[in-house]
Amino acid sequence: MQDVVVVGCGPTGMMLAGELKLAGADVVVLERRESQELAGPRGGGIHARTIELLDQRGIAGPFLGEGRTINAATFGGTALDLGGLPTRHPYTLALFQNDIERLLLRWTAELGVPVRRGVEVTGVVSDDGGVDVQLASGGSVQGQYVVGADGGRSAVRRAAGIGFSGPDATRSSLIAEVRVTGELTPSGKIDERGVHGLHPLGDGMVRVVLTEAELGPNTEPTLEELRRGLTEVFGTDFGVHSPAWLSRFTDATRQAESYRKDRVLLAGDAAHVHSPTGGLGIGLGIQDAVNLGWKLGQVVRGVSGEELLDSYDAERRPAGARALKYTMAQSLFQKADPRQEALRDLLDEVLVLDDAAALVAALVTGLDVAYKVGAQGPGAGHPLPGRRMPDLDVVTADGPVRVFELLHQARPVLLELGGPGLDTGAWAGRVRHVTADYDGGWRLPVLGEVAAPTAVLIRPDGYVAWVGEGSAEGLSGALATWCGAADT
Repeated sequence: MQDVVVVGCGPTGMMLAGELKLAGADVVVLERRESQELAGPRGGGIHARTIELLDQRGIAGPFLGEGRTINAATFGGTALDLGGLPTRHPYTLALFQNDIERLLLRWTAELGVPVRRGVEVTGVVSDDGGVDVQLASGGSVQGQYVVGADGGRSAVRRAAGIGFSGPDATRSSLIAEVRVTGELTPSGKIDERGVHGLHPLGDGMVRVVLTEAELGPNTEPTLEELRRGLTEVFGTDFGVHSPAWLSRFTDATRQAESYRKDRVLLAGDAAHVHSPTGGLGIGLGIQDAVNLGWKLGQVVRGVSGEELLDSYDAERRPAGARALKYTMAQSLFQKADPRQEALRDLLDEVLVLDDAAALVAALVTGLDVAYKVGAQGPGAGHPLPGRRMPDLDVVTADGPVRVFELLHQARPVLLELGGPGLDTGAWAGRVRHVTADYDGGWRLPVLGEVAAPTAVLIRPDGYVAWVGEGSAEGLSGALATWCGAADT
């Protein structure tokens, strides 16, 4: 029996599998596709907090090496400058999903994660003893837990009977890579239907995005539908032919009513789907994975009780809901309408005032996420608990080091920066204790400058669980909550 069965080998599934492996769990990934190849370049990139999570595991370099950094994002008609955000990565990284998957697959392979391909999951049966993941081939795979990272039509979610609710689609769009007759220059427009664009890719291939006149059916589109839509919008179909791929997406928004039901958990698109506007999809899934991986790893190893898994739903579902609200708001501006243009113009005026744009920029990039961690002790009133730990340059007895480097192995870290001297006690075998000096200021997204604590307990996902203010009060409680029962 496996500790964890992960269904889906997309960015979420691979990130989760790697996190579980680092946490010491026995994990297997089941993937319906015969290979990792995707038809055409999907996705568009990742934002600052997602890049930070990769940096925390020491794997951001290859992604940065292949992608293109963009120092701005857009909300409505306003360009948001990301350069002032307090992070080492104040930008969006433009990188197609194909490349993100390839790089994550390399990482998981180095960790020794097994991937079984050509395996279609048709059902899940869960009881007190574990889960039985049923396969289309007639066999099954057993595990203590199963995580559905198998997309918006998740078989795992359906089998578990978890509701998936939210606003229905109001419009649909076609996206394709096709060949055209003759040369084509880049062109785009926004009309009362929505956004339309043609982007030459070279060698006669063109990427087309086209909003349909009416909400399309829940089926894959045809080349004839694409031709008809192009003629309606541009007056010609440009002689499109030989599609490399052709698909339809909508602005429907759905979120799972729970991210956990007994031994079944959901992550990524299996837990939430939304308009691709804003490019949050891949990042949200990776953030789900990093939040869940260490927790599930501790549970299957017997270090923590199942109640730790309740914090996954309690933390990630509100964060996901907030991101979904952003995508719904942003999608309002994806068509020409006098009322929506009036709202966009008003927002433009508001967002240039003081630091208003910084609030939206922090939301878009995921840097403003704040979990309710139940902080204890004198530091409970500090703004840092529940927020991501800044990547400070600190100096230890072994020399300078970045805080994110301390998280490469996905272990909790007690970082001591002065004070009376702390002891991890019965958790010493599980928590890395680092004493260091830091002379700089503390600056958090949205909040700005904050008072410097004397110590912090950092969870494996990079979020602060406890803050010291000159004493160890509350530390043992935080260790027990997030690092499991004390060793005897």
